[in-house]
Amino acid sequence: MSIDNGEKRTVIASIVASIADIPAVSWDACANPDAATYNPFIAHAFLRALEESGCVGSPDTGWIPQHITIADADGEIAACAPCYAKFNSSGEYVFDHSWASAYDRAGGSYYPKLQIAVPFTPVPGNRLLVRPGPDAKHHRRLLAAAAAQLAQRIGASSVHITFLTEPEWQLLGGDGYLQRTDQQFHWSNAGYASFDDFLGSLASRKRKALRKERAEALSGGLVIEHLSGADVKERHWDAFFEFYMDTGNRKWGHPYLNRRFFSLLGETMADRCLLVMARRGERYVAGALNLIGGDCLYGRYWGAIEHHPFLHFELCYYQAIDYAIAHKLARVEAGAQGEHKLARGYMPTPTYSAHYIVDPGFRQAVARYLEGERAAIAENIADLSAFAPYRKGQQQ
Repeated sequence: MSIDNGEKRTVIASIVASIADIPAVSWDACANPDAATYNPFIAHAFLRALEESGCVGSPDTGWIPQHITIADADGEIAACAPCYAKFNSSGEYVFDHSWASAYDRAGGSYYPKLQIAVPFTPVPGNRLLVRPGPDAKHHRRLLAAAAAQLAQRIGASSVHITFLTEPEWQLLGGDGYLQRTDQQFHWSNAGYASFDDFLGSLASRKRKALRKERAEALSGGLVIEHLSGADVKERHWDAFFEFYMDTGNRKWGHPYLNRRFFSLLGETMADRCLLVMARRGERYVAGALNLIGGDCLYGRYWGAIEHHPFLHFELCYYQAIDYAIAHKLARVEAGAQGEHKLARGYMPTPTYSAHYIVDPGFRQAVARYLEGERAAIAENIADLSAFAPYRKGQQQ
């Protein structure tokens, strides 16, 4: 696919139907060139585990890989993007069901669409992946242009780049993509020496509440284990998958990931996995899976087969803070949604997505909607921030 890059030469972008056909070293040189800010979700190994396990790649998953690569003059991959043809809006966490319904009612066909994202993963990070250098910004713009051209070529209604970084969002806003915002709750490490040091930054009432929750969570005689690297065995994945399926069936009705995925994750990214498991005697009864980034701990999934008050908060939020402090990580991102996180020190943080709409009339309607939505999101973040649990002068 030829793309006009604004210069005399043209650039050829390739569409690759399986990430296994892209060299891992080339992909990761674009995705994670700096170990200090490593994001495990855009790593070749993570995306390959999704495809090899069958969680994505077939029509029934709704995610068909259409990864975009751009080569430099020497034939080396200079830029790439995890791109998928979508035939539904499942597993995205940036909701456009109302857009699809409106466009269909107007006589259009919303699907297929293109999604540049990490499937089933509402974790912010770079989506237009480029090697560092003077051409990095230019290559990001070429990836966005390639996605728009691909959408038109295959008859897709739109391109959606979700949970991208703010700099990417700003860049795309200048290139004709519509800008959307939402919010998550993230914890920031203000150089705390311990969890008690963190508690000291909270208002007295909040500090007492957190201490009480931690005590009650383990009052039933539960023991907490942190497992990572070679310590994570298949029996641990077996136990965790039982938790994951129980929570997934209750919350979503159809969990997106299968058992094979977790084995592949353990085989290829064990050192990036942190399982926080609660056991009674020799039996595991609850657990939370985190992935370890260069400067961030990413909370992903949790589940339990026994009910214990506040155990969810302990495993997913407080243990994550403990780990981040001990390992000097800058922040904890504990997943989508959840205003209950605010009282536990996780502050509202904007997230970003960018959208290219092919149909001009539909584009105008979506643009009007997004203008009001962005204002509402900004107001909500400001309102929630006023209820921060931190002492005056200590707010994150």
